[in-house]
Amino acid sequence: MTQDFILPDIGEGIVECEVVEWLVAEGDAVKEDQPICDVMTDKALVQIPAVHTGVISKLYYQKGDIAKVHAPLFAMTIEGVTASQPTEQVGQQDETNSTETQLEDFILPDIGEGIVECEIVEWLVEEGQTIAEDQAVCDVMTDKALVQIPAKHHGIVERLYYQKGDIAKVHSPLFQMRIAGNGPVTELKVDITPVVVAGNPSTMASSAVKAPVASGKAVASPAVRRRARELDVNLSEVPGTGKNGRIYKEDVERYLQGAHSSGDVTTTSVAQVQNTATVTTAHTRVEPIRGIKAAMAKQMVASVSTIPHFTFSDEIDLTDIIALRQSLKVEYQAQDIKLTMMPFFVKALSLAITEFPVLNSQVNDECTELTYFSDHNIGMAVDSKIGLLVPNIKQCQTKSIVDVAKEITRLTNAAREGRVAPDDLKGGTISISNIGAIGGTTATPIINKPEVAIVALGKVQHLPRFDAQGNVVSRAIMQVSWSGDHRVIDGGTIARFNNLWKAYLEQPSKMLMAMS
Repeated sequence: MTQDFILPDIGEGIVECEVVEWLVAEGDAVKEDQPICDVMTDKALVQIPAVHTGVISKLYYQKGDIAKVHAPLFAMTIEGVTASQPTEQVGQQDETNSTETQLEDFILPDIGEGIVECEIVEWLVEEGQTIAEDQAVCDVMTDKALVQIPAKHHGIVERLYYQKGDIAKVHSPLFQMRIAGNGPVTELKVDITPVVVAGNPSTMASSAVKAPVASGKAVASPAVRRRARELDVNLSEVPGTGKNGRIYKEDVERYLQGAHSSGDVTTTSVAQVQNTATVTTAHTRVEPIRGIKAAMAKQMVASVSTIPHFTFSDEIDLTDIIALRQSLKVEYQAQDIKLTMMPFFVKALSLAITEFPVLNSQVNDECTELTYFSDHNIGMAVDSKIGLLVPNIKQCQTKSIVDVAKEITRLTNAAREGRVAPDDLKGGTISISNIGAIGGTTATPIINKPEVAIVALGKVQHLPRFDAQGNVVSRAIMQVSWSGDHRVIDGGTIARFNNLWKAYLEQPSKMLMAMS
């Protein structure tokens, strides 16, 4: 039996995701729990597993498409299951029905950005009526447009869950139908009515359809209808090149060009078409901002528009701590522990926070309360393949440098693959951005709201400095740049805090003593 896999909830507030990569192809045999595809939300990369063993029969999206939560993601033929052997996973079955049909609820999909409900204007079918795939089932009205809902399968309408005038919820069952199974479908004596759906053709027919659609109504998306109104075009006269005579923007433009050659269109309309053609053929590329990048954009705008930033810069002499790391590196490498400089920065930061707890606090939106956190959850900005991620090491105040190193390795590897667990991204209290790993010495980092401070680490440079005897020596110098929330932290506080953090890093023995 072939069954649709409905994309489940994959995170709080997530209503859509981008298909990053299909890990299977149509016709592939898959096992239960085998990964089917990677999808990216605005929070993380998520892997979708199969819930049954069987064969993939259809992939409903292409790589890069936006898939909707609670909508079909792919279809598969389930191994060892027929319509006469129902299971809870396959779906509810009518005991008195033949072995060639199954019941399925039609879930009302997203019908517009921000739309969560709509009014049933008119049912175009009745309970018990046989309908065809793509046949219009009902008209619904949102606060933006009238939309026609099409059927996804051939079958019989079993139940209408709403009456005319009722308010239907997006992502809830709209109607139930009995779908034809593996056997032949009985002859359908129905009038195929137009379907209003969004989309563009991947390929165009070699020539336009010569006659308008049989029903006399235009099959077109809301965007095409809007364009036709702008150009004063009657869509019922436009031949469509899509399925069931569906009309695309290119069909409208082609119709206008033909009408112009006959003198039937105004100069204004021709100019609009020419402008459209110019935009279409220009050598530019528009790429939507999605997923992690979109979330980061919103977060940064919220931060700079609500937090008064101020920046403090200093330099740190890392010569001694680099020497300490080099002396320990080989020993811990044998234990499969990657000892970089970052664990020292993180642990020193945690030790300094103990004496300056205001750096580990958060202020409410009204700036009337300040919350101090006992846990030092220190975040690290990681340049991953899906965008900037900031996982955090939890409870750094209780961890040793080696423990911190292990956590950093785990989180960095996960972030670079885009597979950080949601819990690792939540609850951060202060952040470090290591821009020096890529290049650059100073920066003005943006605070990771609702935290109150962030530090950017520059690259290590070997620069001449004077020693205690006045001799010029080569030292390993790093520039650091702090950004603080000036509603909570003043310049003197950040300077004193930085001096303590700096002392731990420049004098490793002092840091080790503070840890004891």
